[in-house]
Amino acid sequence: MNPMQVVLNDIRTDSRLVIQPARKMSDEKFFRFCMANPDLRIERTAEGEIVIMPPTGFETSNRNMDLSAQLQVWAKRDDRGRAFDSNAEYMLPNGAALSPDASWVLRSRLATLTPEQKKKFPPLCPDFVVELRSPSDRLKKLQSKMREWIDNGAKLGWLIDPTTRTVYIYRPGQTTERLDGPKRVRGDAPVESFVLEMADIWNPDL
Repeated sequence: MNPMQVVLNDIRTDSRLVIQPARKMSDEKFFRFCMANPDLRIERTAEGEIVIMPPTGFETSNRNMDLSAQLQVWAKRDDRGRAFDSNAEYMLPNGAALSPDASWVLRSRLATLTPEQKKKFPPLCPDFVVELRSPSDRLKKLQSKMREWIDNGAKLGWLIDPTTRTVYIYRPGQTTERLDGPKRVRGDAPVESFVLEMADIWNPDL
């Protein structure tokens, strides 16, 4: 077996697994660790802990597909930036490596990356991030993650909780805004013309 692979026999798959390496992995070693475990959703905290997250489930997968599709359609039309789904992971300035459910980055910032960086986890924070709460996610953990995105340079962040039909909006230097049961969520800088229709996110057509 590859020494960087993780075996999860007899470990609960409905909760997060946190691993504390003896020494913090370098960015390159962390990337190779993730590539050696392609079936796992892996992040790294600013302190160097490796976090393995459970699968999101069927409904959440459908919701996330709708979210990503709407963002992609808008991004193609707007053309100032590029949209990314939940497979994108970012190396943040504080040392964390995090993956949002959807994100958007200005083309001018993408142009500063080397071809090699674009093939891995880029050393930047997206301009706009969206986190979609799944049944296994603790709300406080996601709220903390949203603040981390903003603290590391995100200009706008949305946390969507389908269970309570609530959307939390995060902006630098501002109090978190809460929307209860919105039919749509309108973006502001840097995605001021993006509008997310919530009907299929609140009620997946399954």
